Amino acid sequence: MTAQPQEWIRNFVDGAFVDPDPNRAFAAVDPATGATFAQVHEADRGLVDRAVAAARAALAAGWAERPVRERADLLRRAADRIEERFDEFVAAEIADTGKPITQARELDIARAPANFRTFADVVSAAGQESFLTEMGGGRRALNYAVRKPLGVVAVIVPWNLPLLLLTWKVAPALACGNAVVVKPSEDTPSTATLLAEVLAEVGFPRGVYNVVHGFGAGSAGAFLTEDPHIDGVTFTGSSATGSHVMKTVAPRVRPVSFELGGKNAAVVFDDVCLDEAIDGLSRSIFTNTGQVCLCTERVYVQRAVFGDIVAGLVERAGRLRLGRPTDTATTTGPLISQKHRQKVQAYLELAEAEGAEVHTGGGIPAMGADLDGGSWIEPTLWTGLTNRDRVLREEIFGPVAALIPFDTEAEAIALANDTDYGLAAAVWTNDLRRGHRVAQAMNVGMSWVNTWFLRDLRSPFGGVGLSGIGREGGESSLHFYTEPTNVCVQL
Repeated sequence: MTAQPQEWIRNFVDGAFVDPDPNRAFAAVDPATGATFAQVHEADRGLVDRAVAAARAALAAGWAERPVRERADLLRRAADRIEERFDEFVAAEIADTGKPITQARELDIARAPANFRTFADVVSAAGQESFLTEMGGGRRALNYAVRKPLGVVAVIVPWNLPLLLLTWKVAPALACGNAVVVKPSEDTPSTATLLAEVLAEVGFPRGVYNVVHGFGAGSAGAFLTEDPHIDGVTFTGSSATGSHVMKTVAPRVRPVSFELGGKNAAVVFDDVCLDEAIDGLSRSIFTNTGQVCLCTERVYVQRAVFGDIVAGLVERAGRLRLGRPTDTATTTGPLISQKHRQKVQAYLELAEAEGAEVHTGGGIPAMGADLDGGSWIEPTLWTGLTNRDRVLREEIFGPVAALIPFDTEAEAIALANDTDYGLAAAVWTNDLRRGHRVAQAMNVGMSWVNTWFLRDLRSPFGGVGLSGIGREGGESSLHFYTEPTNVCVQL
């Protein structure tokens, strides 16, 4: 039986929470149990317009003109306050996503203050381009670029790493002097709302940070991207939704930053340290129940070690513990929703129809007690598939991977690059020259050698092809969230 809702998750506009309308509500559901734990106030078009107007008013009131050191100081205070309320953020993240408490603490929530501090440092240290132009005849000119904020930025974030990705976008946007209107996923509304409390507590001006809840088409997402007063859109999510957003903003020629889907490959050579590769591949396949845009769904293994890698990954999959998110022994949570589980389950069935041999998993586990109402799926590994099969062409976004043998380096590169996506790749080898060579040959935005998901927040992050447009991270974020004006002075 579904529990009775205990609270409202409200919209935050112009520095205040908005009283909810009971006629515009949807359920916040715990993916681990299927129980409703809150009602979410769905923003209508009028409320979204109010949020955009509040952001514009914040800019007009001088937010963008504040000295960089003041904005950076506010970001650092926000980081401190998130750490002071750390357990509240962990609880909200677990309620929304069902992910294990260990991951929520060590990855998702820990990255939020790191994002704020990183971009406080980046914006504080950023310089500006200048050129001395020699024109002949003793004439010279000085050219220098002044970077100014985009204005009002629509920030649309997904459900898989909701606070991590929210702060990854909001921190640099605010550091650069923009005002934001955030539309979190309808599946994970809690931490964006809690962050509104934190930013108000540490002194961000009203209207600088706004949150509107809802869905995509015909709801808050569409209302926000259709608003003519939005100056830019940063979006992480599916390739199909990104394409739709691009069409929506194209008539107004608004800048976009898109980090979209992936069908990421790992390439394992026979000179690798087997235990290191198996450990790393286990992380890249099963972390967050496979619900990370960077996760590996295609593993190409040199034939001499193919059997060892398959056996090792099956053994690692057997160590995973599906269970209650608050149990520190739990390693693997549910999928985000019943709808998403239906999608992943359809691919499990398709893989077998396409001739896959299932080495582990392949179905829905019996969890017992109230967890049987959750969106659980078994971690799954396949062999016997090829790049021609749909399950190797389409993003699944679950704890699944296909393992395929190869013989030569050239063959491995061709197989890995045989995709419409281009987000990330991992190369496993003890040959340093080969590692550099193959990593650079991957048609992706990010390429790892003998590791995975190791991030320096100053480095560019993004993909190519169906995996996105643009880069964020470090100075790449500053370049997206600002527009340069070149000033030329004849000396």
